[in-house]
Amino acid sequence: MKTLILYATKHGASREIADRVSKLMGSAVTHDLKQKDIPELSEYDCVIVGSSIYAGMIRKEAKAYVRANTAALKEKTLGLFISGMDAEKQDEYFTANFPPELLKSAKGKAFLGGVFDPDKAGAIGKLIVKLVKGKAQYMNTVDDAAIERFTEKLKG
Repeated sequence: MKTLILYATKHGASREIADRVSKLMGSAVTHDLKQKDIPELSEYDCVIVGSSIYAGMIRKEAKAYVRANTAALKEKTLGLFISGMDAEKQDEYFTANFPPELLKSAKGKAFLGGVFDPDKAGAIGKLIVKLVKGKAQYMNTVDDAAIERFTEKLKG
């Protein structure tokens, strides 16, 4: 099964997750949605779209891509992932950011954790994390077990 992994990231956590998913899926192609030369969907059997989330919203590149390609994505083995620090709201995040028909047709969807690095975050990002998590220090919640479960759903 030929797999394409499309991701949108601000500080690199979604790229790191996409790379881990790629290794587990086999010979998957990963592509940053900020780049313009996005591969043709018709060449792939499985498509995975992932994005980091800030203030409840996925990156604008991911949101625009999903909206523009909903019909084609529904025809693929589809996986959707979100990376972030607030897993408790994952159902709300998926509902707010992906069209209902894609959520229904997706073979797998998962909140896969995230990374907060205060050296990469601006003052506002540090403040938001401190308000939500009570601290603004380095945190890595990327969940390798969840990544494995997500890829197994897509391969199965």
